Amino acid sequence: MTTDVWLPFAPHEIQGLPEASEAGLEYRFWDGGPEFPADPADCAFYVVPYMKGTEIAVRPLSAMTSLRVVQTLTAGIDHVEPGIPSLAPGVRLCNARGVHEASTAELALALTLASLRGIPRFVEGQRLEKWRSGFYPALADRSVLIVGYGSIGSAIEDRLAPFECARVARVARSARATERGPVHPLADLPSLLPDADVVILSTPLSESTRGLVGADFLARMKDGALLVNVARGPVVDTKALLAELESGRITAALDVTDPEPLPAGHPLWHAPGVLISPHVGGSTSAFGPRARRLLAAQLTKYVAGQPLDNVVLTTGS
Repeated sequence: MTTDVWLPFAPHEIQGLPEASEAGLEYRFWDGGPEFPADPADCAFYVVPYMKGTEIAVRPLSAMTSLRVVQTLTAGIDHVEPGIPSLAPGVRLCNARGVHEASTAELALALTLASLRGIPRFVEGQRLEKWRSGFYPALADRSVLIVGYGSIGSAIEDRLAPFECARVARVARSARATERGPVHPLADLPSLLPDADVVILSTPLSESTRGLVGADFLARMKDGALLVNVARGPVVDTKALLAELESGRITAALDVTDPEPLPAGHPLWHAPGVLISPHVGGSTSAFGPRARRLLAAQLTKYVAGQPLDNVVLTTGS
């Protein structure tokens, strides 16, 4: 029986981990370095290094012939999906639901407020010693549309609540009811987009959402609307977005881009009306403690033979 657990944190940094000797486990530290910490064939529980990209995430997977669990430290799993076909049946893939909601929702709100209130223009004005006063849009009395209403979308609405928005509409893959109001299916987007002053993307990247925000989606947004993307870069068609930005019809605030990292010289860097942050939605001081708590809880359940949290798929089923 294989007992190796690959962790991107040193085991002594994770309070509450099952004691290795008592649990029959061998903890191995690997954060994506060129050398593996042990034979991948002996790994039963693989915690994917955080924010190291697809190439590193999937590199050991084909050799992990005894693997039982893949645990990401991200809400999305798109960076490990290319390695899933190489896995044996019965491997559980778990995401990091509960780790990134607060940080990502904070950034979604920060990007929204900064864009509406002209913060980038003020920063530039400070650098140039120019006093750029005037009237700027407020978030108050605005209509917001959240596209992708999972745990992160819900956390974004939590933080919108004190800002006196006129209304908040919600969209997910399928319709459902919540205490706050209805969640509309993706099919309702054409009728919802024209009324939204701010459109916030927090949807996972999947075949149904790749390129979701294309020319037709953007054309349905009202003049002067703001697009905020804290989801994944390929959810948005970059060429179509550039056309709208260059026309001056809409503005955008992007924590993620396609391509990513955005290379020097790319026209998106200097497009009018765009604010770009370098994919830092979950990269805050809140990440480490929450990620470690998740790993301790998951490994405790794994050792006890209990159902794991956040299982998004099981291979071969």
